[in-house]
Amino acid sequence: MLTAIVQGLLMGSVYGLIALGLTLIFGIMRVINFAHGALLMISMYISYFSVTILGLHPYISLIIVAPVIFILGFLINHYLIAPVLAKEADVREPVSALLLTAGLMILLENLMLSIGGTDYKTIKVSFGASLEFADVIIPMDRLYAFFLAFISSGLFYWFLMKTEIGRAIRALGQDRNAAKLMGINSKKIFSIAFGVGMVLLGVAGVAILPFYSLHPILINKVFGTLAFVVVVLGGMGSIPGAIIGGLIIGVVQSVSTLYVSNTMAQVIVFAFFLIFLFIRPSGIFGFKYDS
Repeated sequence: MLTAIVQGLLMGSVYGLIALGLTLIFGIMRVINFAHGALLMISMYISYFSVTILGLHPYISLIIVAPVIFILGFLINHYLIAPVLAKEADVREPVSALLLTAGLMILLENLMLSIGGTDYKTIKVSFGASLEFADVIIPMDRLYAFFLAFISSGLFYWFLMKTEIGRAIRALGQDRNAAKLMGINSKKIFSIAFGVGMVLLGVAGVAILPFYSLHPILINKVFGTLAFVVVVLGGMGSIPGAIIGGLIIGVVQSVSTLYVSNTMAQVIVFAFFLIFLFIRPSGIFGFKYDS
């Protein structure tokens, strides 16, 4: 049981990192990004090709993944989402932007199916033997993924709280109209925020690639769905909620596998999620945004 809890916390940290990008985008743009899981898959493919073609270690491939996925996110928002938002400036939660990201998800999945094929792809990386402490077994690949998620979350917090762009992002999230009156270029900041969210996603993709099979449909189906569960569980737009929600889902999922199959464990995760929402629909740290 203790091993399951520890491993659940390790994996839950990655779930929280994946959800951070999604909740950041929703928190300031009010856009539900259905392409989030597909973009995670893209970041994993960039890392996979960096490993197989360039011979880089998966973690070293982050120096390629991060800038590429940031630019991709920036361009997606600037040329696709921003024009839609401009046409629906008075709409609190633009439906057209939601449909746009859903279409982008389908496009990216089928693009990678055409390029990468339908075979499951894995990479072989040696991380050494698992750690054992007080009868608790800790896989090294999960432990490194935890450290990567922890460091990335800390750097993201520093960026959001201490930098000028981070303050502009928070200002737009709190009151976009007041932020615009203060001279903040909302279109530029939105694009940067979208790109930063994609960098968090890219780090998560690099973290899970060494121990998870890569497939265009599977990644979006598993991690894309879990990201929405984590965000809603923690509270839409809440950054602490995304982290805590990820840890909770990771523990519930890991402990469930002690008693039932992996497939049934997913059922238990979603059942827990629905019961929690029935009790607290706004999530753990849910709050109302001003338009």
